[in-house]
Amino acid sequence: MRQIGEQALSRASGASLVTGNEVRILEDASGNYPVWLAAIRSAKRLVCLENYIIDDDEVGQSFADALAETARAGVRVRVIHDWMGSFGTGRAFWRGLTAAGVEVRRFNPFQWSSPFGWISRDHRKMLAVDSEVAFVSGLCISRRWQGNARRGIPPWRDTGLEIRGPAVADVERAFAELWDSMGEPFPSEELMDPACLPCAGDVALRVLAGTPSTAGLFRLDQLVAAMARSRLWLTDAYFVGLTPYVQALRAAARDGVDVRLLLPNATDLPLVRTLSRAGYRQLLEAGVRIFEWNGSMLHAKTAVVDGRWSRVGSSNLNLASFLGNYELDVAIDDLRVAREMEQIYLRDLEHATEIELGQRRGVRVRRKATGSTPPGTRRRRLRSLERGRSGGATAGALRVAHAVGAAMANRRVFEPAERRMLLVSGLALMALAVIAALWPEAIALPIAALALWFALALLWRAARLGRLRDEP
Repeated sequence: MRQIGEQALSRASGASLVTGNEVRILEDASGNYPVWLAAIRSAKRLVCLENYIIDDDEVGQSFADALAETARAGVRVRVIHDWMGSFGTGRAFWRGLTAAGVEVRRFNPFQWSSPFGWISRDHRKMLAVDSEVAFVSGLCISRRWQGNARRGIPPWRDTGLEIRGPAVADVERAFAELWDSMGEPFPSEELMDPACLPCAGDVALRVLAGTPSTAGLFRLDQLVAAMARSRLWLTDAYFVGLTPYVQALRAAARDGVDVRLLLPNATDLPLVRTLSRAGYRQLLEAGVRIFEWNGSMLHAKTAVVDGRWSRVGSSNLNLASFLGNYELDVAIDDLRVAREMEQIYLRDLEHATEIELGQRRGVRVRRKATGSTPPGTRRRRLRSLERGRSGGATAGALRVAHAVGAAMANRRVFEPAERRMLLVSGLALMALAVIAALWPEAIALPIAALALWFALALLWRAARLGRLRDEP
């Protein structure tokens, strides 16, 4: 049965199980940044850094200095950053890295010829050095993860991994595949074969390199929810539950599995928070326990199942991460690592508030645990949260669109908790209808402008394809 289970997990995720690794769990900025910087400065051959946000602040500058110093020493240093995530980082920052010999590529900048191309983002957070060590996490490179002690804002809660062993080659290969899509290919001689890397420990794991439309992690998480026998503990920063996944969690809870969700108490996208809480009732009614973090921000994306299987990485439990973005996660099959993940999870719950069903208004706070938010922190937190959350906004918009479409086609039975979503959508459409009736130009002109934009983009692409066809 275990062999069949391993085969099912490999096929669902599209990632093979790699044995012989050493894994160390790293918590928060204080546990991750110093180790990352030390690895960069100790590099002898190759550094690959990929991150959604690299800010031009004291944290970003410390990484820029380390990368530049390593590149000047003759090490090949390559960096991928996301255009939207790092939008506020000026050109001078990147020019400084390039001048030092660092190769920098920007993922998916806005192009007028691709009106919806901005939806897909590179949401990965990874670092690999010399095929010896790799780091996979949920942390971006920004001072926001360090908090602000002077203003009473604690560090963001986040989790990462340090990996040594053959699986490092899979992390590097994931980087190389995205690098190839943006220009000259990654030199094949610099990529190591996992079989050529020495064993560093006894941990078996899978490197889940998520790409748009493949849904490998979604299939894996569905399967894991179905296979869980006693415990399924999840932490997520931007939970917008898809119906199939929510049903998988409900089925597990009704079957006696201890299913828990640890989510942030606040977010920079009110719509995502509204959509997340709109799904609480159906989860709570099935026996799923939901907790909200009381600190400055919970940004970790983790799972631990049955004290054996665990996952850490960049993927949120929403449609954007499952289908829209480039993501990177690590699924670990190891008792020691899972036990440590469970201990961390239980410790995190001491700083969280459990939510329970209310009598009339859906859900309410049941109790407040230790480590509650200090007075005044909430307002500062909302201003300091991570920007550029296109993934969460996309997931929220798509969930609303899916719900409205399902209601129009009568495709499924709706839960009472979805009443608010349908009510708001109905009122918005009614307002749109009134505007169209009284001021048709207000609707027609934007539609005409969008139609012209899309038409020009399609004609430009057709012309490019025509030139390519005519080339000898």
